[in-house]
This record gives sequence, structure tokens and C-alpha cells, in this order.
Amino acid sequence: MNKKKPWGGVVDPFRLCGNIYFVGTVPASSHLIDTTDGLILIDSGYQETLYAVIDNIYRLGFDPHDIKYILHSHGHIDHSGATAALAELTGAKTIIGKADRPMVMGENDLVYAKELNMDFQYFTPDILLEDGDIIELGNTKIECVSTPGHTPGTFSFFWQTETHRGILTAAMMGGLGRNTLTSDRIKKYHLEKENWRGDFARSLALCKTRSVDINVGNHCNQNQTIERAERLRNGDADAFIDSSSWLDMLNKAEKHFNELIESDPL
Repeated sequence: MNKKKPWGGVVDPFRLCGNIYFVGTVPASSHLIDTTDGLILIDSGYQETLYAVIDNIYRLGFDPHDIKYILHSHGHIDHSGATAALAELTGAKTIIGKADRPMVMGENDLVYAKELNMDFQYFTPDILLEDGDIIELGNTKIECVSTPGHTPGTFSFFWQTETHRGILTAAMMGGLGRNTLTSDRIKKYHLEKENWRGDFARSLALCKTRSVDINVGNHCNQNQTIERAERLRNGDADAFIDSSSWLDMLNKAEKHFNELIESDPL
């Protein structure tokens, strides 16, 4: 993200499908779920682009003060940087994987702020996720599955949404980046005794067992968010309904991960 021009990654908000809306930016995806009994925001994005997320929510006809939960895929700054401010503004409860609690509370340096030369406003999560937890609000039940590797507390989310094609399964894989798995970073933060690479491989394998109709990208490149949004604007109501997208994304991540293992041994 360009700190001097954070608006450079701002895009128009839109409804993906069913009760799922994109309200984030190109460098930091944020998704809103309308449960009919309040809103769930998945990932808050950077603090520098919070204004855009709030504006996007209003532009879609929603009120940010109706956000009941801020649910995090993991604790990195591009997914939780705006959380402290947004929670204070709205009164929303914050939810994150238990193992990422030290990250967002400032007990370690793994939030990825230093690498980006950015500040992070730490916060104390209200709810710590355990594997298999269900977040329920209104008409929505989100199954929270522990998928560590990108961070220790990365979670993936699975839920049902009613669409023009009936009830379909939507999902978000919580963290596919290899940037935390390089030998340099592992050695820099003295994580040699951790098994992040092994966790990452197991998480990929676990997610590949799931059938998903709507792949909700943790980052825009994972499900071609911007390209599919253009298809929506051009009248393709099924732009995000693609049962092959989930597995394609995971296979691509697995390929890149295997290349890392081969080229960058610990």
C-alpha cells in the first residue's frame, strides 16, 4: 500500500453474491455479511484506509454502527490494522484466532508492521477462536476452522448464503501468503522450533477436502475480485459462483509453496 496515497487502492463496493459484500481495497480486502440481525465484517484492513471501508459500507446502504462482530482471518496489519479504531467507533466485538492474540496485543513483532514501516494500534480481542467454533448472527452461521501456517492463529471460514441459485457454500481461506515462511523471516524472529511450514501444508490439504461454491478472496488476487466485479457490472450475476475457483486457488498456493520449500530450505 502507498502510505502517501492510500486512496490509490480504493474500489467501488459491491455485492458478490447472496448476503456477501466487498467493502475493502485492492491491497486489503474487507467483506461485509448482512445477517438480517446485524453485520459481520471480515477483516478491517489498514488503519490508513479505514475511511474507505466506512464510506463503502455507507455507499451500500448499511450503517457501520450495525457491525456486531469484526472477524479476523489472521492478525497481520493488512487484516487487522483498522480494528482498534473501528471497534471503538462501532462497539463491535473483535474475534481472532487464539494463537494470534499475542500478535495484535503487541506481545511480539509478528503483525508485519515493521516490514511495511507502518504503525499498528494494538487491541485486546473480545473473543478468541478455537477450531470448530461457530459464529452465529441472524441468518448466518460461520464455521471457523483453524488453518495455521501463514500465522499460528490463521482461521478459514465456511458459511451458507442464499442466492438466486439457491443456498450455496461460501468460504474464505484465512492465509495463503508465503512471505511468513521464508528462511530469512523464520531465522529473524527465532521461529526455528516452530513448524509453520508443516502447518501450512496441512492447512492446504484440509481446505482441499471442502467443496465451495463461492470463493471469498482473502486478497483480491486469490479469487480475481476486481475482474469478477467487472463481470458483475456487465450483467454476469454468476461472476462469483464458481465451484472450481476454490480448488484452483489452493492448488496454485500449493505449487508456490512447494517451490519455496525447494528453493529456500531451512
